[in-house]
Amino acid sequence: QVQLVESGGGSVQAGGSLRLSCAYSGFTDSSYAMAWFRQAPGKEREGLIGINSARSTALSDSVKGRFTVSKDNAKNTLYLQMNSLKPEDTAMYYCAANDWVARQFLLAAPRYDYWGQGTRVTVSS
Repeated sequence: QVQLVESGGGSVQAGGSLRLSCAYSGFTDSSYAMAWFRQAPGKEREGLIGINSARSTALSDSVKGRFTVSKDNAKNTLYLQMNSLKPEDTAMYYCAANDWVARQFLLAAPRYDYWGQGTRVTVSS
């Protein structure tokens, strides 16, 4: 059974940094695509950054140069490092996984079957 658990959210001032974690289980690291999404109140879920089993990646222009993704295979954890945070980054952040997602769809929410419960990030000006 695939499980995803996010943590690391919180409140930070504009310009600050946060690192989100997604602890995963139920699949091998190399076989699944994983991605980070976010959803602000009243807005659609937005794909931020994704990586698939072929090591292809996708990155949203809205976070390019500020957010990066990494994995600790020994800990079965995916990280999202967020720097230079802006008030518009305020949202609920979600980790997602699926057994295969082609590169062109890595930031498309419908392509993912498995989701965590989310962790809230609030950036104040």
